[in-house]
Amino acid sequence: MTMTSAEKEKKPDDVPEEEEEEEEYVVEKVLNRRVVKGRVEYLLKWKGFSDEDNTWEPEDNLDCPDLIAEFLQSQKSAQEGKRKAGGEVEGEESKAKKKKDDPEKLRGFARGLVPERIIGATDSTGELMFLMKWKNSDEADLVPAKEANVKCPQVVISFYEERLTWHSYPTEDEKKDDKN
Repeated sequence: MTMTSAEKEKKPDDVPEEEEEEEEYVVEKVLNRRVVKGRVEYLLKWKGFSDEDNTWEPEDNLDCPDLIAEFLQSQKSAQEGKRKAGGEVEGEESKAKKKKDDPEKLRGFARGLVPERIIGATDSTGELMFLMKWKNSDEADLVPAKEANVKCPQVVISFYEERLTWHSYPTEDEKKDDKN
């Protein structure tokens, strides 16, 4: 008894083979993250394959939220560890060293400029940030309010004073006059 190719395709044994093929490519670990043209991609280590076979894959194509979450948590922990171990001063120095080749990437007080005035404020990042205008520079940038409070308190005070609004409330005598 011979089977035609159409009959072979209908054979239920083929279904598990297809599933097995898909299951061969299992993500073992998320190694890195990048954004390319607005799309988030992850560098993946594939189970059963060597590091030479690692590939960058768009986030949309992935079905391993637990591994992505684990990677993001490890990144967050590493960043917090660096901050605790290095302290602010050392961290700023290492940033300056890394970015010597590209001085445009320095931001905030790391630019070494003199603060002129604060032109705005935001807490969109969860932390209060000031938009700082620097003397002899047309480019303003965001700096943490905590840092500005220490490094240029007079500039911070001026910012708040410019925005103070005073409300006057009627005295008891004026209230009586209004009623009559």
